[in-house]
Amino acid sequence: MTTLMKNSHTRGPLDHSVREQVVAAATEYFSHFGYEKTTVSDLAKAIGFSKAYIYKFFDSKQAIGEVICSNRLAMLRDIVLSAIADAPTASEKLRRFFKALVEAGSDLFFHDRKLYDIATVSSRDKWPSAVAHEAQLLQLVQEILLAGRQSGEFERKTPLDEASHAIFLVLRPYISPVQLQYNLDTAAEAAQHLSSLILRSLAP
Repeated sequence: MTTLMKNSHTRGPLDHSVREQVVAAATEYFSHFGYEKTTVSDLAKAIGFSKAYIYKFFDSKQAIGEVICSNRLAMLRDIVLSAIADAPTASEKLRRFFKALVEAGSDLFFHDRKLYDIATVSSRDKWPSAVAHEAQLLQLVQEILLAGRQSGEFERKTPLDEASHAIFLVLRPYISPVQLQYNLDTAAEAAQHLSSLILRSLAP
């Protein structure tokens, strides 16, 4: 683990610089030892700052975890937005939306298991970052549905909020980090079959 020390030739790093150093070091530390097994004292010792100094920038371990979780969830959303950006129809956007979410979540689980645990804790304990992430995904579903209704692809009788929430509930076992880890074996197949089922239900 690389020790982060303040530069003795400067007046001290800017607040955002120190925060970035703590987050970067915490991301590395958590990826090795896991979020729940790590204390702020462990982290302070590992990165070369005092515990009190870290508390000047983060009021708890969760606050550090929140930043890491927000960063990871933002990366996931970027993957989804990139996947659906050039979809020619709303139907195709919905297919790609589900497929990209499942693939990105599964990739994080298999290749960065310790950091996946942070996403799981955030979802389980309803951290603000996780709540905001779900709200943004739900909003994206609503936007896709609205586009599909405007183009004539989707039915218009069901209230928009009811339809979007129903779709989100269907996708939840493969979107939520807590549930996805138990559904990995069927995730890829589900991405295809459930999106097809949803699209049939949306037909005008």
